Amino acid sequence: MVLYQRGRRREFPVDYHLAGKNHMRWVRFNHGGRTAYGLLDHETIRVTDLSWADVLAGKPTTPRGEVALSAVKLLNPVERPGKIVCVGLNYMDHIREANDKQPARPLLFAKFGTSLNDPGGDIAWSTAVTNEVDFEGELAVVIGKTGKDITEADALSYVAGYTAANDVSARDIQLGDGQWVRGKSLDTFCPVGPAFVTADDIPDPQRLGIKTILNEMVVQDSNTSEMIFGVAHLVAFCSQVFTWEAGDLLLTGTPHGTGMGRNPKLWMKDGDRIAVEIEGIGRLENRCRAH
Repeated sequence: MVLYQRGRRREFPVDYHLAGKNHMRWVRFNHGGRTAYGLLDHETIRVTDLSWADVLAGKPTTPRGEVALSAVKLLNPVERPGKIVCVGLNYMDHIREANDKQPARPLLFAKFGTSLNDPGGDIAWSTAVTNEVDFEGELAVVIGKTGKDITEADALSYVAGYTAANDVSARDIQLGDGQWVRGKSLDTFCPVGPAFVTADDIPDPQRLGIKTILNEMVVQDSNTSEMIFGVAHLVAFCSQVFTWEAGDLLLTGTPHGTGMGRNPKLWMKDGDRIAVEIEGIGRLENRCRAH
């Protein structure tokens, strides 16, 4: 796979781990009837007894054993956020693709918690409800502590870490309604994962390659440096009107290459596989099931 860092190309391995560094990569998983958090080390999970609140707070842990990654079912690593806040039209390449104007301020909307989905879970919809289901690969920010009226200079200190998300969108509903929440919030339309990577392992969230792959075709290929409003600005901007709480999720927008932006348009269909790959985080892959 080819990903990008500011001003240069480099090869980056597609894997759940990061070569050459001991990163804090938390996964949540089911194994033997138990749900747990563990630290992912290549193909092995070091099982812990920490809760999600413990992980967010950065509590130290003592491994309670190991289990093979292949032996477990991964779950979304962020449990059930109190808020899922999303940003529209936040990449310059997406603005160019849509032939739209650059927004003067972040364009915010929300997805409901019932839209959350796991790595490997089915993205499911009824064709009686929608026939224009689109993909949007996005960097997701996990808030680590409560904050209001946060300054941009201090904003990243409120970030616990990052994961990957797919802001799946029913475009016929979204555009037909004239507002976005219903078309963005169908059950299963917010896959998140595969891992939660702590903020100290991603010191600059504006330097990450991001790709989306539909079946075997790369459909989105960009870098978070294309964001109009960076992570720090978004965290601070949102905090002027509502309080961030630990565990809240912020989806930061999608780059160019969406199905809606193509000619002819490219909608996902039953049996498709859609993957989001973000440098330093890993590969989030899901199947599509239309009925």
